[in-house]
Amino acid sequence: MSGAGRLRLMFSEILPNCTAPLIVQASLGVSTAILDAAALGFLGLGAQPPSPEWGTMLADAREFVLRAWWVVTFPGLAILITVLAFNLLGDGLRDVFDPKLKR
Repeated sequence: MSGAGRLRLMFSEILPNCTAPLIVQASLGVSTAILDAAALGFLGLGAQPPSPEWGTMLADAREFVLRAWWVVTFPGLAILITVLAFNLLGDGLRDVFDPKLKR
C-alpha cells in the first residue's frame, strides 16, 4: 500500500485487471445486438422496409433460394463476417490489454 490513495490504487491495480473482461463483454454484446437485429428483421419486426437491413434482405430472398442463391448467400455472409470480426476484435484487444498474459 505504501501510502497510495484509493483513486491511485483503483486506477493502477484494479482497472488494468478489469479492462480485458469488459472489452470481451462489450464485443460479445455488439455481436449479439447484430444477430438480434437481423433476427428481428427476418421476422418482420425490425426496421421498416425503406431502410436496408440484413434480416429483411434474408426474409425477402427466401422464395429465390433455388433460382438465385446469391440473393440469400451474401447478406448471410455479411452477418457472419461482421459478427466474427467483432468477436475476433474483442479477443485481440483482450490479448493486448490483459496484464496476466504479459508475464
